Amino acid sequence: MKMKNVNISKHPLVLDKVAKLRDKKTSIRHFRELMSEISMLLGYEALSSLKLKNIVVKTPVGTSKDKILEQDIILISILRAGLGMMDGLIKLCPDAKMAHIGIYRNENTLTPVRYYFKVPKKMKNSFVLLIDPMLATGGSAVEAVNMLKEKGANKICFLCLIAAKKGLNYFTLAHPDIPVFVGAVDEKLNSKGYIVPGLGDAGDRTFGTL
Repeated sequence: MKMKNVNISKHPLVLDKVAKLRDKKTSIRHFRELMSEISMLLGYEALSSLKLKNIVVKTPVGTSKDKILEQDIILISILRAGLGMMDGLIKLCPDAKMAHIGIYRNENTLTPVRYYFKVPKKMKNSFVLLIDPMLATGGSAVEAVNMLKEKGANKICFLCLIAAKKGLNYFTLAHPDIPVFVGAVDEKLNSKGYIVPGLGDAGDRTFGTL
């Protein structure tokens, strides 16, 4: 499957961990660990376009011409399931700012409903990594990007663990400028809008609210 700006992981570690994440026998503890680990691996790739600046570092025996990050990083989770991905990404970039967007899907219409939005006041030129484990219909992710663009974010990347083809198509049509990094892409959605085969409800499996 080829789609502009969509990066589907082929890394053996990601594929192995996604398979374990899907397994209905996976414990809550192991599920959380896998969420964190996959997020870190995908985040490593998603953050590869961060801007750098040149500096000179004094070492114990001389000086070195090096590079450091020039951009702030803002990690934004779509509540609540996105919280399960934060741990791995914070380990990857511990100086990153953290923000949250609350959007739930109306179970009857499958359309997104906003209920919480807390992000830094200044977002322009920061690297914004938007995270949500599942991209099903794509409605919540599209709405979240709309909200971020309204706030001035101009460098956004979306990261998810599993996406449905339908949701991926919808997202890329709505926001063709936004790179997507995903662990696996599944064929379809069921009548309730869940990804099939997917992994069930990522939030319930993370927080033990099945």
